[in-house]
Amino acid sequence: MTIDVDPELYRAVKVEAARTDRSVRELVDTALSAWLERTEDEEDAASAAVALQEYRRDGGVSAEAFFGRLAAETKVAYEPEGS
Repeated sequence: MTIDVDPELYRAVKVEAARTDRSVRELVDTALSAWLERTEDEEDAASAAVALQEYRRDGGVSAEAFFGRLAAETKVAYEPEGS
């Protein structure tokens, strides 16, 4: 693959590669991987924010409250009377 990079940027990358005893290819791979991961994290955060808004809009309850209520209902349904 060939990419056209600003000459000053390429020189700076070559210097960093030499300084860290890595290849330009390694630095580019690392940078692109970090960029993709950050982009995915941002998308995940945005999706989570939307889900939280929907949860709050629809009257959601905390997991602690939900499971507490479920435990109480189960206890009432399955506990022998008089215990």
